[in-house]
Amino acid sequence: MVARPVKFSPAPQEMEQDEDFDASARPPFTIADLRAAIPKHCWERNAWKSMSYVIRDVAIVLALAAAAANMNSWLLWPVYWFAQGTMFWALFVLGHDCGHGSFSHNKTLNSIIGHLTHSAILVPYHGWRISHRTHHQNHGHADNDESWHPVSEKQLKRMDWLARSGRFKLPWVMFVYPMYLWGRTPGKEGSHFDPSSPLFAPSERKDVITSTVCWGAMVALLAGMTVAAGPLWMFKLYFMPYWINVIWLDLVTYLHHHGYEQKVPWYRGKEWSYMRGGLSTIDRDYGLFNNIHHDIGTHVVHHLFPQIPHYHLVEATKAAKPILGKYYREPRKSGPFPVHLLQPLMKSLQEDHFVANEGDVIYHQRDPTI
Repeated sequence: MVARPVKFSPAPQEMEQDEDFDASARPPFTIADLRAAIPKHCWERNAWKSMSYVIRDVAIVLALAAAAANMNSWLLWPVYWFAQGTMFWALFVLGHDCGHGSFSHNKTLNSIIGHLTHSAILVPYHGWRISHRTHHQNHGHADNDESWHPVSEKQLKRMDWLARSGRFKLPWVMFVYPMYLWGRTPGKEGSHFDPSSPLFAPSERKDVITSTVCWGAMVALLAGMTVAAGPLWMFKLYFMPYWINVIWLDLVTYLHHHGYEQKVPWYRGKEWSYMRGGLSTIDRDYGLFNNIHHDIGTHVVHHLFPQIPHYHLVEATKAAKPILGKYYREPRKSGPFPVHLLQPLMKSLQEDHFVANEGDVIYHQRDPTI
């Protein structure tokens, strides 16, 4: 059963989409074709180069905190919160690379850097890494995906007002990530901190315990610093940037899996494949933040080939685009600040509410009661 795609009119200056093109059609190319088009050096992982980004980001984080504490001006604190929260998100992306093994060939180094970068921003590294692996293995699958998975019509009817607000209403949808980690989002159960969670296999429980202990150590450190420096100082130096980081995380992950010019197809059963699921993701342009965020906006090639380090994703995407053709959704170009992303975010929240309970190729539909 195939649901007819719903299309939006393109926004001004948006890349024109072929109205006759069906993004859910089986592609005429294979994953091997795409792999062959990407230069071999794009697959090379360099631990020293990866570490240079860690050193850069940590240095910026420390410098921002020192400068803000020294000036201690309420006129400048909001600027600090945004800048530092942006850098917290950059640290998350580096830990994300560790989770994929694209940081280096050394699993021990990946684990150490992953724990340091993620625990610092209250993310349980292994718990997240494992569920994120599930997301990549099932991307685009309406029932098995892990990140911003679609809600079925049955699930939507069972959601209370609080769950609906957290899923579809601003500003709450931009603060949902901590609830996701604790297993409090609709449609998916399982805490990222609990080694007996259904998210994990028995063999992975030791890893989950390790990450939960590291997370707990960071919480204890923050508690000690709050006692020593005072709640107001910790609010200004850490907790406000933490929430800006959460907003970045929710915004980026949401927009990479929700379309605007053309609705993103979701699959079930025999219609789903790894490549078709990966092609349902969307690249986004974040302007001057592309480099700061380690080119996380190049999301299509990352989903198809998560082994590619972030510093090769732009080149790999350029090489793959001639093969992808119309299956590649060209991102709308941004100015210095990606304010253009507010339009697809708002439109998606207004339109993308649920998918049909049945069907192998389906699209988000609108619930007029939301």
